Amino acid sequence: MTSGRILNTPAGDRAIFLSFRRNFAKLARMKSAYELAMGRLEKSAPTVSLTDVQKRAIAEVDSEINAKIAEKKIFLEGQLVGAEPAAKDEIRRQLVSELARLEEKREREKEKVRVG
Repeated sequence: MTSGRILNTPAGDRAIFLSFRRNFAKLARMKSAYELAMGRLEKSAPTVSLTDVQKRAIAEVDSEINAKIAEKKIFLEGQLVGAEPAAKDEIRRQLVSELARLEEKREREKEKVRVG
């Protein structure tokens, strides 16, 4: 039990404190998995800042596509009301297809704005 007596001395307390401080400093420098992944992502695909003009153009694209989506939904959901059960499935498929097409168009137009 001599080691217990050594740790209870001022020199032992100092050694424990210094060891803790070194280990704590290492922990403070360690990054989380998220931070490491974001660092790798930033190196492979750096973040690009958009200008105010680009931001407005993207907002305009979003606004136009949202209006077209609303128009399609209203039109096709109106057709669903009086449709036969077999026709309802076809209208639903058409709605899904139209929405997907419009979302793809939105992304293409946004990419054009981002590229310049």
